[in-house]
Amino acid sequence: MPRRDQTIKNIILKIPRLMIGYFLYAFGIVMTINAQQGLAPWGVFHQGLSLQLNITLGSAVNIMGAVIVILDLILGERIGWGTIGNVIFIGMFIDLLTINNLIPVFDNTIPSFLMIFIGMFTISLAAYFYLSAQLGAGPRDGLMIMLTKLANKPVGLIRSSIEVTVLTIGYFLGGSVGWGTLIMSLGLGFFIQTTFRMFKFDVKKVEHKYIHQDFAFLIQKLKK
Repeated sequence: MPRRDQTIKNIILKIPRLMIGYFLYAFGIVMTINAQQGLAPWGVFHQGLSLQLNITLGSAVNIMGAVIVILDLILGERIGWGTIGNVIFIGMFIDLLTINNLIPVFDNTIPSFLMIFIGMFTISLAAYFYLSAQLGAGPRDGLMIMLTKLANKPVGLIRSSIEVTVLTIGYFLGGSVGWGTLIMSLGLGFFIQTTFRMFKFDVKKVEHKYIHQDFAFLIQKLKK
């Protein structure tokens, strides 16, 4: 049985993969925003939150990520360094891209919908990069996994329930809902599954390394 302990050196070597994943995730999100056809459920919630609190979208993403990480910890879900990085960098990259207008905004229908599909593919690439680093899933995925365990219900039902909830709240907060919302709700899973197959990446076989394991490993080293 392979060791699950992860040295600091191994973590550092995986940082470039994580950062590529975070940037691609932010890039894909901004593409779907600038398509102006409605956002994915979590995007609707983050946008609504940013409007109500008068903060940037990236700040809203970071704040909710931090809140969910705390909730994950309270519920007993394990987190990795990749989870922490997810909270810090994705929102930062979103603001970097939007404030500097690095991605064009499309008003015409055909380019807008094309941008949504390219955005979904970009997000699916991002998922491959940061999940294959094996340093923990995103905080929202952790919440979904933990609620699935607690409720003892199918993961699809839990995911749908979470997305309907955040979509509804986000809509009433002023988030953008449109045809793009429906397309991303139905299509993003397909894009992620297709991308994983393209890279022959089986997410079920991933053994994430968690923060508590690294601390235990370091403490053990210090005692020697």
